[in-house]
Amino acid sequence: MTSRRKFVATVGSAAALGLAGCIETSDTSGDDTTTNATETSDGTTTTTGGTTASESGEPPKLRIGTTESYVGAVSTSAGGWVEEAFESERKVDFDWVVRDNELNDFIRRKQQGVELGADGYVGVTPTGLVRADRELDESLFAGFDTGSVDNTDDVVEPYWFDPQRRVLPTGASYVCIVYDENEVDEPETLEALTTEAYSDGLLLPNPQDTVTGLSFLLWTVHEFGEDGYLDYWDRLVDNGLRTTGSWNAAYSAYSGKEAPMVMSYSTDQVYASQAEDTDMARHQIAFPNDQGYAYVSGTAKFADTERGGLVDDFASFMLEADTQANVAEKNVGIPTVSDASLPEELQQYVHVPETPIQYGYETLRDSADDWREAVSQRIASQ
Repeated sequence: MTSRRKFVATVGSAAALGLAGCIETSDTSGDDTTTNATETSDGTTTTTGGTTASESGEPPKLRIGTTESYVGAVSTSAGGWVEEAFESERKVDFDWVVRDNELNDFIRRKQQGVELGADGYVGVTPTGLVRADRELDESLFAGFDTGSVDNTDDVVEPYWFDPQRRVLPTGASYVCIVYDENEVDEPETLEALTTEAYSDGLLLPNPQDTVTGLSFLLWTVHEFGEDGYLDYWDRLVDNGLRTTGSWNAAYSAYSGKEAPMVMSYSTDQVYASQAEDTDMARHQIAFPNDQGYAYVSGTAKFADTERGGLVDDFASFMLEADTQANVAEKNVGIPTVSDASLPEELQQYVHVPETPIQYGYETLRDSADDWREAVSQRIASQ
């Protein structure tokens, strides 16, 4: 009998969220700030922009870890705008800290008793949180004093994914298929992707290394069950599935017309609609089985930081309605607070699946790594 573990299927339903809180946009830059990157001896890339010194002396310094895509995505990224706006508003010397293994690097450092080199992190996903909790004896993250962080009451309830609420949801979208309607028909089911009509057609960020790929994997477990998802992946691989090491690599290959489909995000048209001479036929959104896997990420405070109050200030900034709208636009995502929205002219490009899917914390803790390892072995053996 097919086993289907408990999952949350109410995250971000179109009726629950409405367009006020689930509109995504994108911008090619949004500012004229030049971001400089410096490689340090520990393999860290620290990005710095202009700093604003306070009249009384040196401003306080804040270092926040994040992902490469947040500061340098192939499409657009919000990191530069966040850095400049927060420095200007709060008179802070702000640095992004990006490491090759992203959050995993901070987990390893915590295990080894090595200084983290950052005060918090933007881009903590449900699976990242679960991994940190499982691998560490002490929590990597400290809880926020909600009395010191503004706008937490406006976070759309289904976006909360940490039972302890150490992670504040600050970014969202849905994993789906972006396809070229001039090359293939819309895939109406996941099973359709294994047929001749879609042979050699799908680019997928590897589930072993990427949130996008892992989200698709979790989606297939929900759809085919624990006793059927591996057979489905065998059929995908046999039908010419191509995997890449990152979302950037997959989307770059898709942009270069190396395949007619890519696993990406339901916000794709918002970005595409703002680029000049865009062929929107190549930016169609498909929700096979009327489903899409909810992608939510958040901002967290490292437990070891000595700048907890400043991280609280940063978290308040990240949840401000203006910040949420700007970040969603530049990062091609969805605001996570109900009082943020995007320009009306972009709302037609927002797509939300009829049935959003997202596994809960306990299921991810118990099974996600096993599922990922099993699929990675199938991909590697082909």
